[in-house]
Amino acid sequence: MILQAPWGFGIDVSTKYRYNDWDLGLNDLEVFVNPGDELEQYYSNNRILLEGFYNVERDNINPAMDVTFDGVYIMDGDVVNAQPLIEVELRDNNQFKFKTDTSGVELFLGEAIEDAPQEQIFFSDPNVTLIPATAEQNFKVQFQPPELDDGIYRLRARATDASGNLAGDDYVITFEVVNESTITNFYPYPNPFSNSVRFVFTLTGNQIPDNVKIQIFTVSGRLVREITKDEIGTIRIGNNITEYAWDGKDEFGDQLANGTYLYRVQIAHSGDADFNLRGTKGDKGFNKGFGKIVILR
Repeated sequence: MILQAPWGFGIDVSTKYRYNDWDLGLNDLEVFVNPGDELEQYYSNNRILLEGFYNVERDNINPAMDVTFDGVYIMDGDVVNAQPLIEVELRDNNQFKFKTDTSGVELFLGEAIEDAPQEQIFFSDPNVTLIPATAEQNFKVQFQPPELDDGIYRLRARATDASGNLAGDDYVITFEVVNESTITNFYPYPNPFSNSVRFVFTLTGNQIPDNVKIQIFTVSGRLVREITKDEIGTIRIGNNITEYAWDGKDEFGDQLANGTYLYRVQIAHSGDADFNLRGTKGDKGFNKGFGKIVILR
């Protein structure tokens, strides 16, 4: 806060740490010009006391907390890789008091089974990284656990801002780890479609396929469109929906006619991973690796 005098100079008065009970609320301001430093006949007219001149209000606005796994939000029960980078980010609108330590921050991780202990993650753990808040960035805590075994886990997080305001209720989510390299069939969404369609699939393990290709055929078997990995976009461990949305056009940019088409996904890899098919309830819609997609305008 800057106190501005009418004759043109200001005094910077910080209220950043004025959170004692006697500081909150209205505060007095006393100004004393030449407090005996230079000889004057009278000093009484050099002093002014302004009672209740400024008001110190406590920060009582709750911050918002975001939790991501490998940079993305997940749904409860989603599959993640065995060593996910879990990041807790605190977004606070206080521009003057930044959170720089882990006070009020708690993380717990354990198996999501009844009576299973939830182990607290201590910030002295070498797998934990603290990023203090500044004017340019939010407060963050990053945790990357050692490689987890197959199973379903539960994460619980809570955090307060630098003023002690809690970021709402505890964040609780479960996630699944599958170390075997598997991939589900690609499912078009929506299907039928009129304007565009994306493909949804789930990948487990810790390796990304070197090459993925989606081929679109007519029911007579003629290849009309081939979608490459570069077009599909980023693939990650867990649930995926392609960045690319097919618009129902062929390789030459011509709009295909309404009707049913077949599609096939080919996966290639050069590493040690052998991607097995992970079965789902929707697999009955596939016949010898081919699925159906319908254009309906």
